[in-house]
Amino acid sequence: MRKRFQITEYCQNFMKDYIGEGDLCIDATAGNGGDTEFLCRMVGESGRVCAFDIQDAALEYTKERLEKSGLAERAVLIRDGHERMGYYVKEEVAAIMFNFGYLPGADHAVATKAETSLAAIRCGMELLKVGGVMSLCIYSGGDTGYEERTALLGFLKTLDPKRWLVLVHEFYNRKNDPPLPVFLVKLS
Repeated sequence: MRKRFQITEYCQNFMKDYIGEGDLCIDATAGNGGDTEFLCRMVGESGRVCAFDIQDAALEYTKERLEKSGLAERAVLIRDGHERMGYYVKEEVAAIMFNFGYLPGADHAVATKAETSLAAIRCGMELLKVGGVMSLCIYSGGDTGYEERTALLGFLKTLDPKRWLVLVHEFYNRKNDPPLPVFLVKLS
């Protein structure tokens, strides 16, 4: 039995059923490369992953991680905001993963913001194929985004239930603003 459950691992386990060999996926917030590596493994040799981040350090961490795992050829690393993913990706995607907040171990002043995060989610919704999934890891404690959490959840509540399944999970008995795993499945 596991003693500790991490939100990133939880989201990856949920996403597994939606991603297959040859798919195109997006890591909208590359960070330390954990989700990028996961997606690269899932899409196989014939698939591709586009990973976005605005910080050079995040892309360098991700590049090193992929090189060590032998997966670098499956990913395209893009230094730009996730709200601009539609500029780089023109095809439908099977899955998109977000980790909102800041890069662990880096400057907390550089963090995702409600305005660009909402724009990125909307853009991702357009790119997602029917039957595809988007995961949102929303971190809101401490110096990161209560405003962002409120804006994201408010927007998600307005989505047409005939087109979108929105699942909001929570670590119900954890203190101090635990992260919130959210999933969007495109129904039509």
